[in-house]
Amino acid sequence: MNNLEKKVRVRFAPSPTGYMHIGNFRTALYNFLFAKKHSGSFLIRIEDTDQSRFVEGATEKLLQSMEFMDLDWDEGPYINNQNTTDNRQHQEESSSYPGILEVGEHGPYIQSERTELYQKYALELIEKGKAYYCFCEPERLEQMREMQQKEKLPPKYDHYCLKNLSPQQINENLRNNCKHVVRLKVPEDETIEFVDAIRGKVSFSTNTIDDQVLLKSDGFPTYHLANVIDDHLMKITHVIRGEDWLPSTPKHILLYRAFGWQEPEFAHLPLLLNTNKSKLSKRQGDIAVEDYLSRGYLKEAIVNFVAMLGWNPGEGSVQEIFSMEELVEKFDLSHVHKAGAVFDLKKLDWINSQYIKKLNIDQLYEMTLPFFKKKESYVSWDMEHEHLNKEEKVQYLKKVLTVEKERLSKFEDVGDENPYFFLDIKYDKNLLVWKDLTHSQIKESLEKSKAALTGIDNNDWTKEIIEKELLAVAGENRGNLLWPLRVALTGAQKSPSPFECAWVLGKDESLNRIEKAHKML
Repeated sequence: MNNLEKKVRVRFAPSPTGYMHIGNFRTALYNFLFAKKHSGSFLIRIEDTDQSRFVEGATEKLLQSMEFMDLDWDEGPYINNQNTTDNRQHQEESSSYPGILEVGEHGPYIQSERTELYQKYALELIEKGKAYYCFCEPERLEQMREMQQKEKLPPKYDHYCLKNLSPQQINENLRNNCKHVVRLKVPEDETIEFVDAIRGKVSFSTNTIDDQVLLKSDGFPTYHLANVIDDHLMKITHVIRGEDWLPSTPKHILLYRAFGWQEPEFAHLPLLLNTNKSKLSKRQGDIAVEDYLSRGYLKEAIVNFVAMLGWNPGEGSVQEIFSMEELVEKFDLSHVHKAGAVFDLKKLDWINSQYIKKLNIDQLYEMTLPFFKKKESYVSWDMEHEHLNKEEKVQYLKKVLTVEKERLSKFEDVGDENPYFFLDIKYDKNLLVWKDLTHSQIKESLEKSKAALTGIDNNDWTKEIIEKELLAVAGENRGNLLWPLRVALTGAQKSPSPFECAWVLGKDESLNRIEKAHKML
């Protein structure tokens, strides 16, 4: 039976090893979209059984990131606060993480709280003859690997304990508390086939599959055992994860069959690549969702961008900006690509700029103020203008943002392209020269600009009136007036229009800068 005929249940199962990797976030997003598309359930499960990789506080940060990014989940752990736990049933306090509630009927949703369960099922596999005890010491395993490398053999366990230990020896070792693991007994000369929702039919020979460790010597399960048991008991219908887990899938299918359970449907997402087609990694720059949020990318833009890393809406659509509701409506696993998806930062910048343009000026001011406060140019301006009251400073920044809004791709860049709004300007007087104009002609041009601006009443100081008055005196060759004026106001070759710059700077400062330019000549 196609699993879409059942109630869809999917999960995001991260390890608490640090911040939210952008690839993990895409996996979470695709699972979320798939669940919402099919009116199903989206679960979060924390896979923290690898104690060597555990990072203190990572679980809490991960849940906070998911909540902030609006990927609401139906079951799993929640930070214990009023907003996230109201009206949710079956709440229990996590025994491993103070301050975290687990919500849902299929918990615990934190693997370290399920250890006894994994040990019970591992013993069941041994009793069925589908798994076995292995007492090999690390030194022997290392010698075995070195020999295999020399002989250019695939790195696999050599079945020593399976072939050489009698039941009596095994029982004696267990009575003596000898250190051991539990391994999966992989059958020989079989083919494991399954249909991947993205890649189609996939097959593996069992001769290439190692007798994978299921239960480690510390009593904790490996990913493979815990993953299969949890997915079955939590009634997961579709496993949507990165393609780096594709080689593990036949091991998981063997486990499902060993237990006599129906396996879920699988979908393996393409890798995320740098622009040079190498695998996306920290060495190439920021890879955590938190990194991009801290740089001033909007969460809606990140969701939009990440959704399109390996997916498109199909049917010849050229739409690139999607709300969450539109993503849910259009998402389909059949439109996920097989090939790796290139993480193009320029594309993210463009998408983010589209969302910035939708903000009103009050929203933009509130969101960019923390970034302004980190800029030396703004801090200097703020100190030099202590005579202005708070509201006057707010209005000035809003004018700067009104001009900058159409050009801004992320909040961390705010103020970088127009330091002339905050600092005294310095430039070579030759920059004032437009084409073949003489210094005398430039001075005359600046005088025209000054006269036009002087005639505007302070109450009428708007971009529209400034533009109207300046163009009225510019004549046919507008560049003769506007270029020297632009440089006089900004000291830069590139800037917003002189009308916008004059409006932001205000009448007094604009006239003052024009006078300084005049004197330079």
